[in-house]
Amino acid sequence: MHRRLISGVAAAAILFGAGLASAQDFSAQRLSEEIRHISGDDFQGRYPGTEGEKKTLDWLQAQYEAMGLEPGGPNGQWLQVIDLKRYTPVADATRVSWTGADGQVHVLTSGTDIALRAVSNDGKAAIANAGLVFVGYGIHAPERGWDDYGDLDVTGKIVLVVGGEPDGDLFNGPYATNYQSGAYKADEAKRRGALGVISVSRAAATDAGWTRMTQGNTRTRTLTPGAADLEFSGAINADTAKALGLDVVDLASRIGTGDFRAFVVPNVTMSVETAETIDTLRTHNLLARIPGTKRPNETIIYSAHWDHVGVNEHAAGDDKIFNGAWDNASGTIGVLEMARQLKAAPAPDRTIVFAHMAAEEMGLLGAYAYAADPVYPLETTVADINIDMLPLSGPTRDVPIFGKGQNSLEDDLQALAEKEGRYVSDDGQPEQGFYYRSDHFPFARAGVPALMPWHGVDWVEGGREAGLAAWKAKFGADYHRPSDEWSADWDLRSAVENLTLLYRLGLQLANGDEWPTWKPTSEFGPVRARSEAARRRD
Repeated sequence: MHRRLISGVAAAAILFGAGLASAQDFSAQRLSEEIRHISGDDFQGRYPGTEGEKKTLDWLQAQYEAMGLEPGGPNGQWLQVIDLKRYTPVADATRVSWTGADGQVHVLTSGTDIALRAVSNDGKAAIANAGLVFVGYGIHAPERGWDDYGDLDVTGKIVLVVGGEPDGDLFNGPYATNYQSGAYKADEAKRRGALGVISVSRAAATDAGWTRMTQGNTRTRTLTPGAADLEFSGAINADTAKALGLDVVDLASRIGTGDFRAFVVPNVTMSVETAETIDTLRTHNLLARIPGTKRPNETIIYSAHWDHVGVNEHAAGDDKIFNGAWDNASGTIGVLEMARQLKAAPAPDRTIVFAHMAAEEMGLLGAYAYAADPVYPLETTVADINIDMLPLSGPTRDVPIFGKGQNSLEDDLQALAEKEGRYVSDDGQPEQGFYYRSDHFPFARAGVPALMPWHGVDWVEGGREAGLAAWKAKFGADYHRPSDEWSADWDLRSAVENLTLLYRLGLQLANGDEWPTWKPTSEFGPVRARSEAARRRD
């Protein structure tokens, strides 16, 4: 994991009337053996672009071929090529200045007054005397009655925006929404014609947090596939903002009420010039499929990321290999075994795809690349069911999911869980921002209903107190550490329970004709609605 509607009666008829379709048998022993294999030292932590990647994908392909699945990638291939662009600032190439009403030019020092990065695909930005617009949080959320932009035209302007989102129940209480993300704010600004986005920090120029951020801003970074093609993005501190005429303390009290509307920063223009060098890291998603017999153009996707963080020679101790057995050899094998069980069932009405995503640990980049250039149209993708870090415990009553309250898939899962005496809950850790940290999220952001189950902590044997303590201990000890290695002591009974539920959910979707829906308060509903015509059957 990155450090981010069918009625119950109809569902039961589809699932349990299918006879052999429900006769799955996930094997804890097989799960354990296969996790052990691809998390071994010889896979070298499965880092993208390395021999560890090739070894992982070759092994997965061989497994799918042996099962008799078809290649699911572009043009009948197993692999989808993902070319990731990496940007490195050119030394002394950044020039930023602003001009006030008196015509005087004020030079801003890069790394002190402003932090700046080129965003455009050519790695260059050159903007002369663009107007500035302050847009508050930069959020347009019609389902919540929130509109920071109002009627203001920002075409050809530079947008100044505050990070995060308003507090309170109008958004999602303690759980963040997509509106808090820099990616959303950039998308919205680009959609409205802005040239660049500058985040306005509440930190002063002398604050340690601001200093650390500007120092890190010179590192090589990988552009997220499909990111808004702005000329640049940046950040300014509170002192720079004040020089431009913006008092962030005063504005903070205004932008959180819902009555705020964007305004032009009076009598100020800004000029920006910067450049970065570009190189490319090539990696791959691997896709396999079971074609649908009645509606093959409608697709259900099971996804998991195959990568981890590789080898770090600077890691403390003697073990330098980050094996990633739990994160995410376990999820990778979960998807593989899902395919094995679904292949043994009668052929589905809809197509089922098993997608092993690249570069999740780098920022969900393989999944973002897929969403930007999908093999199967997103508008007729029924759902994404993502598996990241299988639970390692005895049976649980709860089935936590990321993003509870987002879409109707959780209702379908709840109906299935109730038959087993279980219940669906939220993840219980809003401070972690889990909803934005795994490969389901690029699908959700593109409007595809997505589901991500997590680790149950309400143990059948020991209850919530014992389960939560054990999970915290495991996560704290091994997450993103060399100690994340396979163990013969792993208890995979809960993993089998969850995989069985996800198997039944997938079959329900694959043999039904309904489309899961976003709930009225979800920010992703309007995205899905734009492609409604593609899902109508004449």
